[in-house]
Amino acid sequence: MLVLNVPDMSCGHCVATIERAVHAVDPKATVAADLGAKSVRVESSAGAEAIRQALDAVGYESALA
Repeated sequence: MLVLNVPDMSCGHCVATIERAVHAVDPKATVAADLGAKSVRVESSAGAEAIRQALDAVGYESALA
């Protein structure tokens, strides 16, 4: 499981955008966002860097937690 800190995630729209970005890389990925902690848990066969690049492409910087 990959856990990312996403400091700019602040609302449901952000979560939906992040979920779409992850699913564009891996349609079978499981994504769980925690708005309070500003973190995203991802279970995916895609690598961490591919997931981070997808988030960056839609405007959300992330770092491994």
